[in-house]
Amino acid sequence: MTRVELRQLRYFVAVAEELNFGRAAERLLIAGPSLSQQIKALERDLGVRLFDRDRRSVSLTPAGAALLPHTRDLLERADDLKRRAGRLSGSQPVRLGYVNWLPPDLGSRTAAVARVHVDAWVAPSHTQAARVADGSLDLAVCWVRTEDLERLGLRARLIGADRLYAVAKGTDTSDLPARDADVLIDDDITSWASWNGYAEELTQAVGARAVRISDGAVTGPAYFDHVRRCTRPVLNSPKGQTAPLPPDLVRREIVAPKVYWTWSLVWRASEDRAGVLAAVDALCEGVGDLGIHAPDAWLPTGDPYALHG
Repeated sequence: MTRVELRQLRYFVAVAEELNFGRAAERLLIAGPSLSQQIKALERDLGVRLFDRDRRSVSLTPAGAALLPHTRDLLERADDLKRRAGRLSGSQPVRLGYVNWLPPDLGSRTAAVARVHVDAWVAPSHTQAARVADGSLDLAVCWVRTEDLERLGLRARLIGADRLYAVAKGTDTSDLPARDADVLIDDDITSWASWNGYAEELTQAVGARAVRISDGAVTGPAYFDHVRRCTRPVLNSPKGQTAPLPPDLVRREIVAPKVYWTWSLVWRASEDRAGVLAAVDALCEGVGDLGIHAPDAWLPTGDPYALHG
């Protein structure tokens, strides 16, 4: 019985109500063979046969009929427990920090499970990760490496990804091989530590040219001035993803490889509050891989979502 899952019990109820595996599978949005396997696993774990079935009909066995009302009651109590936990978790505020990007549907995703307060202090990724570690924040959307997670005692899930592009003078908007781009690296390691580490590895990996600057022009109007001064297209940064381009500059897609920057949702590995953990699930559910695992995608080796070997 320790292996029985609520999911399997819901499958049992659906088949009992439909008395047809095909209709039950459609209702549950799963494949028919998978549903049949799960029912067989449930019967094995319970030690009783729940259904009599042949090619033309499905019917409850006496054991199945006897267990059905108890199963419905158990599922109702489980749903009630989840609702109560949701109300309790929502009573505690969850503090979330970020760098410059948040999911546009953050409020609607988390409304049912927690009261999420977005922190007003917008800070670099390494700062926000450290604030989660020291308890100043409960969650943060930031860029992290696996070594940062281990050092700070954090966990992470993928919540977003930006495909970086280049900005160039002229009118040529054709795709640009990554090796033909310039990458700005700023002397201010307090503000740009995460970007600099990412940019340095990128230039070494793809053969792009590093351009050292000292004016914070990785993003903003000064960035466009650098584009005008540089002889090659300049890689943009995650902080410049949505900035409108001046009319004298054009966007060029980076290829060979496509260059991605990931956004993680991070929380303390020791976190046990239901509201925080529910907010993590709500924000990361259904995110997918966002293109970062495509054969022609590039991520730094320390990225938590990079595939190796």
